Amino acid sequence: MEKIYLTQQGHDKLKHELEYLKTKKRRQLSEEIGKARALGDISENAEYDAAKDAQGLNEKRIFELEDKLSRAQIIDESRMTADMALIGATVTVRDITAGGEEESYTLVSEAESDFSKGMISVSSPVGKALLGKKKGETVDIIVPAGTLRYVIINIERR
Repeated sequence: MEKIYLTQQGHDKLKHELEYLKTKKRRQLSEEIGKARALGDISENAEYDAAKDAQGLNEKRIFELEDKLSRAQIIDESRMTADMALIGATVTVRDITAGGEEESYTLVSEAESDFSKGMISVSSPVGKALLGKKKGETVDIIVPAGTLRYVIINIERR
């Protein structure tokens, strides 16, 4: 069974989502199924079918979260060096090939990644390339659109 490495924050987020899905969301979907059943013949009832589909998706997500949490290994960020791009670190880079634009990425596991929040997976092309690097290093990253060239200008821990 492969371990999933999570920050404490990521672990807590998944636990809260699981709790919500198992309690409030399950109850809500059960009520929707009951209301749809009350409308009559369930064989031709679109509301019933939609509610059952939603219930199935909810149960699937619950299973996924329980699986991830059962394999989770929480990272002790206090024991990690602050001068190296490791999981949990926020890395600020300057794009050498695109006019010197700066970006900051927090390196996280796949389970925590959210690109819109700047949290990228260490298994993504950019995450893999940055992992283990130090401030001042230049990194060439092959992505589907071509090659990116970044210089690491800062590494910090939350």
